[in-house]
Amino acid sequence: MTIKQESQKKLKELGEKLLNEIKSGENPYLDIPIRSLSNVNFNVEKQVLEIGDSSSKRFFFNISHIRKFVQTMEVAALAKELIEVDKHLSLRQVFYALRKTLPGTNIDVVDEQKESNDAIEDLEVIAKLTREQLHVNASKNGAAAGKIIIEDKGDRINWGKLGSGGWAIPSNTENIKFKKIDAKFIIYMEKAAMWERLNEDKVWDKMNCVIIASQGQATRGIRRLLQRLNQEHNLPIYVLTDFDPWGFYIYSVLKFGSISLAHLSDKLAIPEAKFLGLTGEDIKKYKLEKQKIKFKKVDLKRLEQLKKYDWFENKKEWQKQFKLMKEAKGKVELDALVTRGISFVSETYLPEKIKNKDWIE
Repeated sequence: MTIKQESQKKLKELGEKLLNEIKSGENPYLDIPIRSLSNVNFNVEKQVLEIGDSSSKRFFFNISHIRKFVQTMEVAALAKELIEVDKHLSLRQVFYALRKTLPGTNIDVVDEQKESNDAIEDLEVIAKLTREQLHVNASKNGAAAGKIIIEDKGDRINWGKLGSGGWAIPSNTENIKFKKIDAKFIIYMEKAAMWERLNEDKVWDKMNCVIIASQGQATRGIRRLLQRLNQEHNLPIYVLTDFDPWGFYIYSVLKFGSISLAHLSDKLAIPEAKFLGLTGEDIKKYKLEKQKIKFKKVDLKRLEQLKKYDWFENKKEWQKQFKLMKEAKGKVELDALVTRGISFVSETYLPEKIKNKDWIE
């Protein structure tokens, strides 16, 4: 069964369920898994976050439920149409497509984009389909370079022949076909500026690897692309971030999954990912103490939250890093490595770290 056929089948099953309830004189309802920390579990064996069994019922004939019920059904109807005509809309465009007035009323289906975004996520967990399978895309936000040739929508693209910009990673990477891969590993980084440094230095060619970046937290498209390269083609994933709570959290999301998307961990999480970013020891080794940026209250609060996460709580090396960070009372960015030389990160930092297996899992 193709991805298109699977999506159509699940949407049809949802529609038939509701129709049968109506024909039987029942109050039609949607059974929606709860997407909050209280219903998210850490699977120690798989090393990923998973959504639990708790759910809530949303009934059509319920004054407090009906608005969200209708919003979810409108998204389902739109997704059905998009899949049939094989076209896609952005999250913003879905909002406008749903911003219409219900016949015979002065009530709009949605008033703001958060409502349509929430309805899309509800449909994901109800139908067990990803947003991308529903033909809804987010903005592109990432780049890749390396000796990989892919096929995308019939076009053959060589990631090593795209100049300074690299390949712009789309929102939906599910249907990308990998035609040729000549790389030993992948370096993922949280900042586009660092990617540009590595790309200009041709790190992907010199180290026979792939370099991928986003701008901050990785998009779903990037996470799915990384997972596919790791699981389908056995490429190790090394995550390069700053020495701060936010960089550590970016690694956490890539490796274990996220609380809000625990229902998609099987398609997004990369349990084998390794942390190659700055550590407390690196700061001392490379004499970066003077480059420290003092923490704000929000940084310290985030650090305390990270320490208590189940997936970090019993890991000595991570607790050690949290302790060093708290003692430092500040963060150090990867960009600070430029104080050691323009291409120090490319010529010394990364080669040494990988050669010495100086990473954290």
